[in-house]
Amino acid sequence: MKFLAGLLVFSTLLLAQSEQLIIDAQNFEANDKKGISTFTGNVKIQMGKDKLNAEKVDIYFTSKKGSSGKVPSKYIASGNVDFEIVTKAKHYIGKGNKIIYSPLKQEYTVIGNGFLQEKNDDKKIYGEKIYVNQLTGEAKVSGSDNKPVRFIINIERGSQK
Repeated sequence: MKFLAGLLVFSTLLLAQSEQLIIDAQNFEANDKKGISTFTGNVKIQMGKDKLNAEKVDIYFTSKKGSSGKVPSKYIASGNVDFEIVTKAKHYIGKGNKIIYSPLKQEYTVIGNGFLQEKNDDKKIYGEKIYVNQLTGEAKVSGSDNKPVRFIINIERGSQK
């Protein structure tokens, strides 16, 4: 029961404008003592226009200050992860081996075979580790000797005669 109450608080805070959070998976486990909920097997998460697909998603909860409720502090998605994020200004699609999302900081980290595309400007980034902070606009991409960072952008040139 504590988990369900926590999930309701989590959904309310995450959705802010009363959007529905929908999680479909083949298996579900919760450990209230550790504050972890685990979804495995063809996990599909949808909230509004945002989507995430993975083989496993762990959701970590922390106690909400001044309340007995819990709020999500981190999501870790692994196994063939792909996602789509739609904000007022941007539309992203991406994929990677693992994705870590910190909702309070609005930070995303894509680890392993990372790909991120900003659909509005058709910018594409490939790297072994991609970090994006939606609040600050900060982005960092790391590659390796075998797989350097690759950034692809379409640039319009002046009219040619």
